[in-house]
Amino acid sequence: MRQGEVRYAHPLSERYASPEMQEIFSPARRFGTWRRLWLALAESERELGLPVSDEAIVQMRSTLDSVDLAKAAAYERRFRHDVMAHVHLFGDDAPEARAIIHLGATSAFIGDNTDLILHREALRLIRARILRSVAALAGFAREHAQVPTLGFTHLQPAQPTTVGKRATLWIQDFLLDLEELEFRLRTLRFRGVRGTTGTQASFLDLFGGDHDKVDALDAAVATRMGFDERYPVSGQTYSRKVDYQVQATLAGVAISASKLGHDLRILAHLREVEEPFEEEQIGSSAMPYKRNPMRAERICALTRHVITLSIDPAFTAATQWLERTLDDSANRRLSIPDAFLSLDGALVLVENVAKGLIINPEVVRRNLAHHLPFMATETILMHATARGGDRQDLHERIRRHSLAAARRMKEEGADADLMERISEDSAFGLSQQELDELADPRRFVGRAPEQVRAFLDAWVAPVLARVADDLGAVGEPDVRV
Repeated sequence: MRQGEVRYAHPLSERYASPEMQEIFSPARRFGTWRRLWLALAESERELGLPVSDEAIVQMRSTLDSVDLAKAAAYERRFRHDVMAHVHLFGDDAPEARAIIHLGATSAFIGDNTDLILHREALRLIRARILRSVAALAGFAREHAQVPTLGFTHLQPAQPTTVGKRATLWIQDFLLDLEELEFRLRTLRFRGVRGTTGTQASFLDLFGGDHDKVDALDAAVATRMGFDERYPVSGQTYSRKVDYQVQATLAGVAISASKLGHDLRILAHLREVEEPFEEEQIGSSAMPYKRNPMRAERICALTRHVITLSIDPAFTAATQWLERTLDDSANRRLSIPDAFLSLDGALVLVENVAKGLIINPEVVRRNLAHHLPFMATETILMHATARGGDRQDLHERIRRHSLAAARRMKEEGADADLMERISEDSAFGLSQQELDELADPRRFVGRAPEQVRAFLDAWVAPVLARVADDLGAVGEPDVRV
């Protein structure tokens, strides 16, 4: 058996996460970002008068992506330090810069600033996935805005709504997530150039006690890396509350996706809705007839992992000692990429399901018709009373007829015959045709169709128009089920 077959393969990269999100957290992206930070530091130090040669900058710039991972691993085995391994490797690739690479910096300059950069890139990808999912759900909601369906509270039959109105509840959750995510992107800052305990003492020495140059260096590196703002103070690391805030935002998106997934699973059980199903897809190895809601189930599974992972950074932030302790490192290597990759995989499925969601209109109609007669009794009571009937007598008659119809449904498994019983009761004076009109589902959905149109026009359309370019920024990856 080959070596690759006896080592653990992470399911997130093997089955679930998109190539785009995997690339963000790949070694190539991480170590390439390390080198870009070292270059930004060297360029900024040179501008401020430190002895950094032109050739050093040229060699660093030309080898930003020439990272020999095998050689880096050999250096790490030797030094037992990942950052210093890459300092030496970069020095091999850019020998004229060997003496000034990492000048004045500490490992957190590389690791923490890289994490913030990757957080920003990954949040932008999650944002694009939310937008694509919202766009797909909006099309579904508009198409089915007027289709009456049985509503449920406590998972018990309740007043009817419409298929499109129910979809707007899913969309609104994602729009709330979008607001939170965009806030995180606006307020995500750079750690900057701070030294070993955040005091910038090493840089103050480099610049001969010139505080203004230290501030200028901090600002210059941040600008080169695309950040307008820096956290005003730090210990050795940026506050680990930032990780918690980011992962709490991811957990919020996961909650919305999970709600959608659970709702679809319930509706699949009722046979009202089906998710996409390929021509040769197998639903069960033992039961060939089955069409399990596999995508919705996987959405629920992946989002549960994201929600659970949000606890990790909470504990990490709560247990950081003084200026820094290293028990955050191993945990962050696991929990942060897992959260992003898991949510990415779930949102890929959300978009896929939303684009291919199948409604079985006759099943929707039949399920509603099964319960609607009981919901129409108040309307029937008012109409019969308006025609001169005794309200109290009619109320008692409806109560008895309802109990008898319900008993027939439960004991015999037959359809409700409540309308037939009422039409045959002369006290009501209502024909079967009149009763059918009073029990028209469209009478019971209230303003649901109008709410759908108003919500999509006033809330969803402006968001999608504002970010139209972002909708095409990512592709639609293959869904592996």
